[in-house]
Amino acid sequence: MKICVLPGDGIGPEITAQAVRVLQALDLKFEMEEALLGGCAVDATGNPYPEATQKLARQADAILLGAVGGPQWDSLPREKRPERGLLGIRKDLNLFANLRPAILYPELANASTLKSEIVAGLDILIIRELTGDIYFGQPRGVREENGERVGFNTMVYSESEIRRIGRVAFEAARKRDKRVCSVDKMNVLECTQLWRDVMVEVSKDYPDVALSHMLVDNAAMQLVKAPKQFDVMVTGNMFGDILSDEASMLTGSIGMLPSASLDENNKGLYEPSHGSAPDIAGKGIANPLATILSAAMLLRYTFGLEEAALRVEAAVKKVLAQGYRTGDIYERGTTKVGTQEMGDAVIAALA
Repeated sequence: MKICVLPGDGIGPEITAQAVRVLQALDLKFEMEEALLGGCAVDATGNPYPEATQKLARQADAILLGAVGGPQWDSLPREKRPERGLLGIRKDLNLFANLRPAILYPELANASTLKSEIVAGLDILIIRELTGDIYFGQPRGVREENGERVGFNTMVYSESEIRRIGRVAFEAARKRDKRVCSVDKMNVLECTQLWRDVMVEVSKDYPDVALSHMLVDNAAMQLVKAPKQFDVMVTGNMFGDILSDEASMLTGSIGMLPSASLDENNKGLYEPSHGSAPDIAGKGIANPLATILSAAMLLRYTFGLEEAALRVEAAVKKVLAQGYRTGDIYERGTTKVGTQEMGDAVIAALA
């Protein structure tokens, strides 16, 4: 079982280290090797996704990633910025399906910015198409037109891309509450009219799953107004990027939101949904739980180790029940701990 570990930038190395420790504590026979991605790769090689990393990632069964990016690289040409490494590895490995569970642990009900009665019991799975849409569409760029600069990007989806992400959503819903809400903007964008049409076609193969549709602006509002109405949400790359970050705050902190990005054979890249948080990097205060929960998803989806995944998730729940909190989820009456201490607590809970 080969795992490529990409600590990345900012708090990435700190939080990834704790997830690696948790995996090692399970006493399973993993072969783990580190490589560079993002800003650290730019500094070392001039390339945000260097050839050595490409080779290791292609050979691995799964990839565990910290985070990429930081303000020190913002002035670089766009193709050299850290985020290009993240987009590059997703495209290179055909990681088209991004799964982001948004679960509110009972102990964190007060950490949510919404009233506890609105979010108590929240359990949403957001499925985001990850290798298409406006992030990858061509043509794109900035050109001179009528004496001024004009920026342009292309939103594009093929029928086959929509169909395969739709199937991921319906299959996931079959294991949950059997409800899929497809999010689009069909009243304005022809691209997403096709999205809705294809989702309806795919739904015919899943008569046991209820399909509904929602425009993205309404979906953003409903996530705040009545989030528990959703079971599985499926949407495109750009809308999914925004909605999943919004959903993360329902859970108390984006530091609690794991994610999995899968190909058609469940090879996956696993990472927390948050960024590199350069303002707290190196201070030992970052929340590693989203990364640890991402490692649990790695165990479940790529290696089929459901029992081990449940052990990790149970350990996280136990630690929260014991009152341990990093600063982002801290409240009076709980015990504030740092990154390493939180990792120690999870490992102790595994025992």
